[in-house]
Amino acid sequence: MERQVTGAAGSPHSSGTAFVGREHELAAVAGALRDGPALVLLEGEAGIGKTRLVQESLQDLDELTVLAAACPPMAEPFPLGPIVDALHRRSVDGVQLSPLAGALRPLFPEWVEHLPPALEPLEDPSSTRHRLFRALVELVERSGVDVLILEDAHWADAATLEFLPMLCASSDRDISLVVTYRATDVPDGSPLLRLSSRPPTGLRRLSLTLEPLGVDETTALVASIFATDDVSAEFVSFLHRRTGGVPLAVEESVSLLRDRGDIVRRGGEWSRRALDELQVPPTVRDSVLERVARLAPEARRVLAAAAVLTDPADEAMLARVAGLDAESARFGLAEALSSGLLREARPGRFVCRHALASRAIEEATPASERRHLHRQAAEAVQQLGTAPVTRLSRHFREAGDVAAWSRYAEAAADLALESGEDRAAVVVLHELLTAAEHPPERHARLVRRLAEAATWGVAALGDLALEVAAVLSAALERYDLPAGQRGEIRLLLGRLWLQLGDFDVGIEQVEAAADELVDRPELAVRAMISLAYPRGQDWPVSRHLEWLDRASRLMPHVAEDERVWFAVDRASALLMMGEPSGWAEAAAQLDPDAATLYEQRQLARGFMNIGHSAIGWGRDDEARRQLDRAIELLASTGYQRLMNSALLTRAHVDWHAGIWGGLAGRVQELADNDDTLPEALLEARMLLGLLDLAAGRRADAELKLRTVVAEAARRGLVDVQTAPTGALGRLYLADDAVDDALRVTGPGMATIAGKQTWVWAADLAPVHVDALVRAGRAQEAAALVERFAAGLDGRDAPAPRAALLVCRGLVAQDATAAAELFGAAAAAWAELPRPYAELLARERQAHALLAAGGADDPALEVLATVQGRLRELEARWDADRVARLMRDRGVDVARAWRGGRRGYGDQLSPRELEVARLVAQGLTNRQVAETLFLSPRTVDRHLSAAMRKLAVTSRTALAVAITADEPKIG
Repeated sequence: MERQVTGAAGSPHSSGTAFVGREHELAAVAGALRDGPALVLLEGEAGIGKTRLVQESLQDLDELTVLAAACPPMAEPFPLGPIVDALHRRSVDGVQLSPLAGALRPLFPEWVEHLPPALEPLEDPSSTRHRLFRALVELVERSGVDVLILEDAHWADAATLEFLPMLCASSDRDISLVVTYRATDVPDGSPLLRLSSRPPTGLRRLSLTLEPLGVDETTALVASIFATDDVSAEFVSFLHRRTGGVPLAVEESVSLLRDRGDIVRRGGEWSRRALDELQVPPTVRDSVLERVARLAPEARRVLAAAAVLTDPADEAMLARVAGLDAESARFGLAEALSSGLLREARPGRFVCRHALASRAIEEATPASERRHLHRQAAEAVQQLGTAPVTRLSRHFREAGDVAAWSRYAEAAADLALESGEDRAAVVVLHELLTAAEHPPERHARLVRRLAEAATWGVAALGDLALEVAAVLSAALERYDLPAGQRGEIRLLLGRLWLQLGDFDVGIEQVEAAADELVDRPELAVRAMISLAYPRGQDWPVSRHLEWLDRASRLMPHVAEDERVWFAVDRASALLMMGEPSGWAEAAAQLDPDAATLYEQRQLARGFMNIGHSAIGWGRDDEARRQLDRAIELLASTGYQRLMNSALLTRAHVDWHAGIWGGLAGRVQELADNDDTLPEALLEARMLLGLLDLAAGRRADAELKLRTVVAEAARRGLVDVQTAPTGALGRLYLADDAVDDALRVTGPGMATIAGKQTWVWAADLAPVHVDALVRAGRAQEAAALVERFAAGLDGRDAPAPRAALLVCRGLVAQDATAAAELFGAAAAAWAELPRPYAELLARERQAHALLAAGGADDPALEVLATVQGRLRELEARWDADRVARLMRDRGVDVARAWRGGRRGYGDQLSPRELEVARLVAQGLTNRQVAETLFLSPRTVDRHLSAAMRKLAVTSRTALAVAITADEPKIG
């Protein structure tokens, strides 16, 4: 018999989301109904999934006929209303009913043609009721109902609840009952209490209480909404904290975020934009407020106080904020707890059920009353031993006390900056400035603090950064500020625009600020240093040096303890400009024994900058040494702002060194991190593009590299622009698209030549010269090579000098001479070592040998070696190109490996082994993540893979397996 489902609840349906976290309950309910008759009691708060559990339990029970009744939240429910509403959707046409069914005529006037004649009235009301119940039992029984579902029984009328036991006792059929309800909303004396404590005779009782989902179940639920496993752990944690794991709240919140466009695809995962709050979905809000409305006034006051406080509070605190005496507060607290809208977070401390409930209650409180509650909360919180400035800032803001709000908001911003929460500081200060009026002095101070916070935290600001820039620009026009204050704000605004990538606007503001800060030398020096960095397309090195010299002349007027940052920036700027004196400055001025935390952090920044510049110069050992020192110092001093930048720069060294195993994964993780600064993110995308190109993923590579080139040019980042520009040029030259190669390499080469920063030409000059030669512009190419050589005069820059040898080979008139120059270049690259650049130079050498017209064997031997080493390096695109040339010369070459990411089979990958060893040492997953600079989710993935491959199910067994028999690395 096909299962029929009728009634007020309609037909059960499969939700678009997965049914997660209820496997045990699902099996229990389905089993009870299959083996019936049974009384199934499902208890749980609104939105917890009671209805969904019932629907899922019936999915495989097609042989059962189900009657579903729902109890609406009515002040005066109609007796037997849910049962009548469920039955009237059925047809009684053809159902064989006895004369007893005539008692149903008053309940079902629409069936008058199909019901027996009305019965004689009875004098005893209880007899009339009993007769009506018997008639309903007959109707249900003869309709073939196997399962009666009563939803939201806490709202059911007494007659409906009293009818259920009679139905089970009087029917000749084995009818199961499924009753869902919220225990906190069951009225005192409700017959439901008797039904749950004394089930009808003959029914097996199954009672279940549904709890909120855990983090893992919430992850599965959110993943099902997007039909993918690529959901960020941070996003799920954010949702779980604010929804309390209530499935309906999770689903509705995701839907609301998606409708608002606040869910984005980032780094291969679904995540959220930078949101600090979560709006209350209407369904959740209405459910909460409906429950609040049924409570006593004292309970509503306690809930409003808890919603305003947000953090767990004791009874005395709640009473003070709510304005209740001790007895009223105790009564209100008890009823609020019984309602389920308040919970005991820890002994003696109470808080709203979840963040969404708290917001719903607070937002529903009238504005005047809400302000009063926040004033009460602020005064109560001030009495605590240590004033929590973030909470006080919020309370005084909502209370409308701007002066107190400002005082605590500034303190909260300072605290956020100290803990590395830059965005939080910016949000607090931006709101303070834009939501209230301030006296000129306070306004100027807040603008300055906002600018400082935004400059540091620009990576996590998103669109908010543009709003901050607008606030700073408006401040410059708002008051007749003294030149020193105006210059300070302008300097910060300029630095913010530089961080945002608008070089022209930023440098204009900084240059103007330098002139306005003549009476504030410590700030003037900072402006001049910003102008000394060789950014932008137009200024030559000489102009940057002028600003650096001006800054140096002002340094005696700067406090002694402030000079360490200048030493770092001076050495960094000189090296960026390609000035050899920068190395001496770095050695002399960067004291590795710095004492204070501030000096150590500045030193870490200096080591990172030197490491970055050393890559351009081609001093790769020095680069790695300095970057390792920087990373160690950044970690030990908790200076997380620059950690990802340092790690990515070290990854750049690994790229040049040919250490490509796992490199893409490491870089992608850093690129996905919200704390990665914009310039470092460009470096990450560049590395991913370079790896894509080497692997033969040309379309992906071109897209990434073009994006990096465009953004680096907009930001004036000459040092970041050259490598991706050169790679794009190589890609176009491989297709003989010479004009495209010239178009993409020309601007970068012109910038280097105009600025005279030749140390950054190593990745770009050979490609541009090659394109010029192929375009028939050999004389122009030769002239450029001579300028390149002159620009390197007196500079110990191994990488640019190796690139210069390649350029000389490209413009050489004689193929034999060219082959020698390419061979010399390859040797120079090998010395660094940079194996990829070395192999590309060897490839050019082989081409020159073939062009020289001698025997092919020497050239083919070179090509065979190059092709084999390129395959080992997993440079598939290049290996294939060399292989094609060899086949054209009659050499049989094995096909290059064309797989995707390398697999390790049942062996541990290097990263899996690394994670497993640390776990075996007793580290937690979070500690492993911090040690390896990975996300906890990535550590979980590697650990699960390692345990699966080693056939162990516990961390202890993993430790034994690791220590007893070191697994083989794939």
